[in-house]
Amino acid sequence: MMEDRNKALVEAMLFASSSPLGIDTIHQIAGLDKERVREILNILAREYERQGRGMVLKEVAAGFQLRTPPEFSAQIGKMHQARPRRRLSRSALETLAIIAYRQPVTRTEIEQIRGVDSGAVMKTLMSQNMVRILGRKEAPGRPMLYGTTRVFLEYFELRDLESLPTLEEITDLGDTEEDAGRWAQGEEEMDTENGGNGDAEKTDFPEEDM
Repeated sequence: MMEDRNKALVEAMLFASSSPLGIDTIHQIAGLDKERVREILNILAREYERQGRGMVLKEVAAGFQLRTPPEFSAQIGKMHQARPRRRLSRSALETLAIIAYRQPVTRTEIEQIRGVDSGAVMKTLMSQNMVRILGRKEAPGRPMLYGTTRVFLEYFELRDLESLPTLEEITDLGDTEEDAGRWAQGEEEMDTENGGNGDAEKTDFPEEDM
């Protein structure tokens, strides 16, 4: 009976949380041994999958979170059609890709790769909590270093930075593998045909998810 209660408690915590819960957090609040917490999480994940439930337990951003199954994305999306949409431009996606694969990275290094000023894009990404300041580089002028945030991991359903997709998989963002390689490796400047204004391609993000 106590084991059932512990499982129900962990499930309730996951349900009530708007962001991924780490094992340490569950351990501290529920008063359960960390190993037992992990066992319960594994049990819940298997139960949801085996029973075909309306939610799945995902390990993202160094924590665990209840989410809806991908096969219901179309129907769930209809529920949010009336909600305001926040748009992330192609230039923002380019900048985010560079930061994700080269962090810690300075603004100057980002702009050398893209070939355009990235101040406005950086401001947007920071306001959306996708990018943060990691510190300062030990170089003349001590420029600030930037990296991605937990919000970035949560949105792209990544467990950690080691889970970043390969360059081939980046093409899912709608660009060529060649461009993806440029962003991550910084070997060439990005095409500046659009002046970095991001009007060519845009990706919608739900307001509440950001």
